[in-house]
Amino acid sequence: MTNIINAKRINQITIFLKSLNIKSKRFSEILKTKNVSVIRDFNQVFIHSSQDKIINYETLEFFGDAVLRLAASSFIEKKYPQMNVGERSELRAQIVSDEWLNKLGKKIDIERLIIKGPKALGDENSKSTIIAEATEALIGAIYKCFNSIQEVNLWLDDIWEEDSEIFLKAPYKFKSKTVLQEWCQSKGFDLPVYEIIEVSKKNGDPKRFSCDIFIEGLKESSAFGKSHKQAETNAARVLIEKFITIGKI
Repeated sequence: MTNIINAKRINQITIFLKSLNIKSKRFSEILKTKNVSVIRDFNQVFIHSSQDKIINYETLEFFGDAVLRLAASSFIEKKYPQMNVGERSELRAQIVSDEWLNKLGKKIDIERLIIKGPKALGDENSKSTIIAEATEALIGAIYKCFNSIQEVNLWLDDIWEEDSEIFLKAPYKFKSKTVLQEWCQSKGFDLPVYEIIEVSKKNGDPKRFSCDIFIEGLKESSAFGKSHKQAETNAARVLIEKFITIGKI
């Protein structure tokens, strides 16, 4: 079974968990004693379903999704008590998104510990998704250590504080399509039209797809992206920045 771990694996996971620098005495004590039972639970975080259909991170990921939203809500309540519910929901959506999880997963280099089966090993398209899912599972596992979000907030609050300020300074950069749609509606225009052309067949190519945006029949913006979604988002962001520059927004 994948979750039977040896001393080398215990040491790998312990070093990784220490690198998270969670300022918690009870968490530090678990790592100091290398509690095998707890480390085994954490090992599940790093097992992809392509490696083991029964013991993998999917249950912890499902659990971590709820924990992440609760911890983020707690952070926002403490940091931005003046925000109304709509603003809180908008900010939370950014700091619990798959993109945010992927960025965090890359920052902590979680991928080096993930055990994948042969099919997943060669699939570059699923790489970002697996990093985000495993990171969410890690959050679930940290919660389950103590049945408390305390350690999750001790870890993530500083990261969220920095990322929240970036978002709040320029929210259009993170929700460009929504901002553009709302702008069109405020002007009484039809919704923007996104036209996608595949210009490359190479997976991961940052210019694989080209997107043109048309408003009221006029081409207003163009941009590239490695996916349909990214190309559309990039083109919308370019257009919003253009409108800000010329004073339309």
